[in-house]
Amino acid sequence: MKSFLSRIKEKMGASSRVLHEAEDEGYLELDTSAEAAKAKITVRPFVIEDFESVKPILDVLREGTTIALVNIKPLKDKDLVELKRAINKLKKTCDAIEGDIAGFGDNWIAAVPSFARIHRHKQPEEKKEDVSEVTTYGDE
Repeated sequence: MKSFLSRIKEKMGASSRVLHEAEDEGYLELDTSAEAAKAKITVRPFVIEDFESVKPILDVLREGTTIALVNIKPLKDKDLVELKRAINKLKKTCDAIEGDIAGFGDNWIAAVPSFARIHRHKQPEEKKEDVSEVTTYGDE
């Protein structure tokens, strides 16, 4: 056990006082600062061909370091009911992990974990005609 702790001590470069105390008590203190825990983010494409194709997408979203770009066209062409089920499953998982999901065009969906948000353009509302101001004139 001491040789294991000695190797960790060499790699981590921690102060010898803390490491000696840890060796005596049987545990080791590790640095958990943001730099040490910094993980890379992966953008990964997926294709949904059937409902079972959703499982790998859900798995990587739950890990929390992957942005999923999902092509839904194959399932859309095959079975709209299964597509609806798959998208609902993705939505529920995104809600559970506090992530976000949005469609891009007719055939793509982006699903992101909690560290990201998807920008949405606010579409201008169509100008509605006020019925009370419209006057019809009859032949008088």
